[in-house]
Amino acid sequence: MKNKLVVDIHTHTIASGHAYGTIRENALAASEKGLVGLGVSEHAPGLPDAPHPFYFNNIPAIPRELYGVHIYYGVENNVMNDGSLGLVPRFMRKLDYGIVGIHGTCYQDQGIEKNTDNLIKAMSDPKIFFVSHPDDGYYPLDYERVVLAAKELGVALEVNNSSVRGGWKKNCIENIHTYLELCMKYRTNIFVGSDAHDPSNIGHFDEAVALLDEVGFDEDLIINNSEEKFREFIHFKEL
Repeated sequence: MKNKLVVDIHTHTIASGHAYGTIRENALAASEKGLVGLGVSEHAPGLPDAPHPFYFNNIPAIPRELYGVHIYYGVENNVMNDGSLGLVPRFMRKLDYGIVGIHGTCYQDQGIEKNTDNLIKAMSDPKIFFVSHPDDGYYPLDYERVVLAAKELGVALEVNNSSVRGGWKKNCIENIHTYLELCMKYRTNIFVGSDAHDPSNIGHFDEAVALLDEVGFDEDLIINNSEEKFREFIHFKEL
């Protein structure tokens, strides 16, 4: 990959209940990794020990810059079984962006067509700009429909570094290859996320980058290799 990834959009802190660093520890790690931007994207209600909705309402209390790194306010929201969001839209108004993903602790597989319907419905909220780890074959998706919907809605799909190196998801690598090929075919954007749950993994993209290099992915379609591109994609403005 020619262009360095400079914003880590998908990260978690102790506020998510199953992560192990603070916002400042993550920001310091981001600074040490040479990142210019860090997204704070805690899990939404629906996952065990996720923050109360008021956490997201009060998110402007977080400084906009820590250790020379720009801080962005986000959430990793949940697709619920009816396609609704775990953190309802009124609590997302102070966020810069939302990620949405299927998590087995609050979602039951409903088959490829209904899973796809539910994800696309959740993607349609105007604060949702990203889909997290759409790679798990335990919750199968019609990737052509997802990629086309993402293109239409202005949403980017994730290549999740934790998924690539983890090995616990069904057909994960095969599925990522499938939707990357479709993203190149339809010119749909992606982002690379660390999905860090500890400061040591902030800005850790190596396995995902190796996979992108393997398939010869078009870097013009990657959102987080430029902070300006990222800001434009989420229509960033100071809250």
